[in-house]
Amino acid sequence: MTGTTGMRCLEGCDVVVDVRSCSLSCPQCGGLLDVRHTDPEREQWTGAQWRACFDARRGRGGHPGGSGVWLYKEWVMPHLPEESIVSLGEGNTPLIEFPRLAERVGVDRLAVKSCGVSPTGSFKDLGMTVLVSVVNWLRASGSSLEVIGCASTGDTSAALAAYAAAAGIPSVVLLPEGKISPAQLIQPLSNQARVLALATDFDGCMELIHALANQGVLYLANSMNPLRLEGQKTAAYEMAHQRQWTVPDVVILPGGNLGNVYAFGRAFQWMYQRGVTTSVPRMVVAQAQAANPFYRSYQDGFSERHSLTAGATEASAIRIGDPVSYPRARRIIEETEGIVMDVTESELAEAAALADSHGSYFDPHSGVALAALDKLVRLGEIHSSSDVVVVSTAHGLKFTEHKRSYHQGTLPGCSSVMANSPIRVDAEVEDVMRALSLEKDDAPL
Repeated sequence: MTGTTGMRCLEGCDVVVDVRSCSLSCPQCGGLLDVRHTDPEREQWTGAQWRACFDARRGRGGHPGGSGVWLYKEWVMPHLPEESIVSLGEGNTPLIEFPRLAERVGVDRLAVKSCGVSPTGSFKDLGMTVLVSVVNWLRASGSSLEVIGCASTGDTSAALAAYAAAAGIPSVVLLPEGKISPAQLIQPLSNQARVLALATDFDGCMELIHALANQGVLYLANSMNPLRLEGQKTAAYEMAHQRQWTVPDVVILPGGNLGNVYAFGRAFQWMYQRGVTTSVPRMVVAQAQAANPFYRSYQDGFSERHSLTAGATEASAIRIGDPVSYPRARRIIEETEGIVMDVTESELAEAAALADSHGSYFDPHSGVALAALDKLVRLGEIHSSSDVVVVSTAHGLKFTEHKRSYHQGTLPGCSSVMANSPIRVDAEVEDVMRALSLEKDDAPL
């Protein structure tokens, strides 16, 4: 295949950064970069040709079709040698319709894109397969890259450690001590990453890992690296594909470092521009009230970029006070006439419990997104006739302590309206029958 892959400045500086370099910011203005591909062989393809290409490949085993990311290789990293790909079978995550939940929330159609059904339990796998594959290719081509590192609130570290282990590349993780779930902490340890627990928050870890990358100690794997976003875009490609190349009216994502909303937004725009789909959804970012700098900026009409010291939240993966991808996310919200909403700890916990009562198993961050949908419908900012997809970014099994606290009624500031506890019963038929004849509020079944 002919063509090139490079990185261009998000702010429009006339500069191209070689994807083989370790530079992740514009050399002229210091701004963020975007990956850009040229592919002369397919530049004139119609939307019908693209749809036929991916339709024929879907469900096929092996690379690139066996991975839900590499199925869309021409849109992800077209010039990467296939032998360099490091995959754990990521992608191919379900898009699940919840008609009863849609009725409860007050919209015509509601589906959940369950990105947490993945090798390490979060959407971060989508981007990490791309980043680690590129590093694998660079090392095979003679690069001196030795270590990949990240700062993390949990999920990024799990994905990096797993994919680096699969490739045989050492990995380093900086975590804010005591601010991630035990399940998230054990994941990078199990994959033999060098894990440093620091007495700071995520933003402090990010500052340190950036300094290490600038000194050439390691290659940065956080989402300021645009290679990550190329993989994360595939969740949007896949969503459209699962809907026979149609897109919803509204897509809602929890927002922390804000790379994901940019990835989704750009992916929807890419498909529309190539005639693959006929519209672009309205993008919505949902934040926890304790960590809501983007919401504050949105409330000010983006006249000021807010940052803050993020407070404690059950949605620990989005406990970020100074998001790296703020400029990217702002652009997508403005271009799609999007919305930013924040929710309280009680609202996110009750929303997650509501989703669970309809057959899902929501992590707290997905609860943030569903709670934002509920608020926006009640405020009239999302119409009742809307077709909505909520993006679930991680698996609820990573947050068992949150679930347990909710159902035990011990979550601070939360009434646990839907708490459900075991009923202690003696092992006698009569006692079991008596227990089954009554609900928790003593009403007959």
